Amino acid sequence: MGKIVATEFISLDGVIEDPGGSEDFVHGAWTFEFDRGPEGNKFKLDEVMEAEAQLLGRVTYEGFAEAWPEREGDEGLGDFAEQMNTMPKYVYSTTLKSADWQNSTILSGDFPSEIRTVKDEVDGIILVAGSATLVQGLIAADLLDELRLMVFPVTLGGGKRLFADDGRKVPLTLTDARTVGAGIQILTYERAA
Repeated sequence: MGKIVATEFISLDGVIEDPGGSEDFVHGAWTFEFDRGPEGNKFKLDEVMEAEAQLLGRVTYEGFAEAWPEREGDEGLGDFAEQMNTMPKYVYSTTLKSADWQNSTILSGDFPSEIRTVKDEVDGIILVAGSATLVQGLIAADLLDELRLMVFPVTLGGGKRLFADDGRKVPLTLTDARTVGAGIQILTYERAA
């Protein structure tokens, strides 16, 4: 059975919008203002390389599908781009009509059922990057197994937030915490028993 792991770049005030600068957010590319250092870069590489599959929301999927195919073979990225392109990808969307990026499958039916099917089919880590609405749905349906936050020392004052303002209490257990680069915290949580 698969384990769903969400990994997020997040500001101190909970914003995850446009960390890479491709969405026209007023503070887009905010993560590039901070050096993650070798340990932070290794953390991101390791989590992609350990993943058996990706689960993405439509917006993140479309951004990745546009960016990663042309990066394969880039010597500076090593095996990262190849892993991004070749691993199975599941995109949950009720509006996406086609998914042409290599090894992509559209999920559009009953959300909890579709996600449980993926968990049953994949043996290993199913990595979710970005995809705020998808992660909120996973949390609400109690389907998220682990949450990895790379917390950047900045507040953005607004933007898309990771956690829904729905009054839902979700107990988590901190399983790892470390500081990398320019004061960036990496926090790993699992669902509390």
